[in-house]
Amino acid sequence: MTRISAIAIDDAGLPAPSPEMEQERRVAVYDLLEDNRFALPPREGRAVPGGPYRLGLAVREGRLVFELASEGGEMVAAFHLSLGPFRQAVKDYHQICASYFDAVRRLPPSQIEAIDMARRGIHNEGARVLIERLDGKAEIDIDTARRLFTLICVLQSGG
Repeated sequence: MTRISAIAIDDAGLPAPSPEMEQERRVAVYDLLEDNRFALPPREGRAVPGGPYRLGLAVREGRLVFELASEGGEMVAAFHLSLGPFRQAVKDYHQICASYFDAVRRLPPSQIEAIDMARRGIHNEGARVLIERLDGKAEIDIDTARRLFTLICVLQSGG
């Protein structure tokens, strides 16, 4: 099975996220567990254990860390990605989310929709970067990448 069955986000030592970002996190985790595609390709001619996988996600020493384990808890793979390629998309995503959260409180639906479309565009860009960075390490679809990008943004917001 090529999927993620559990997610553990290591946010130890990070400040608590805003209530809005915490809600983004909950929704992303829920949606990700409901529907995702995540497969590990063979590496160096060796087969890799099939899923489903338990995903550990963290930021350590300025790097994004993916740790994958089998359902039984056996470590299957780990990879570390530089956060540099994500910086602009994460920054843009935080800015547009702040605008969106503010708009929801005070603007009419037509204006909220315009901001939400911009947010989706930035989200898609972050997902594209993630797919590129995971090339050769993991195979994911765009919806899985979008949800994982949300979790990366939450980690970068301080938790």
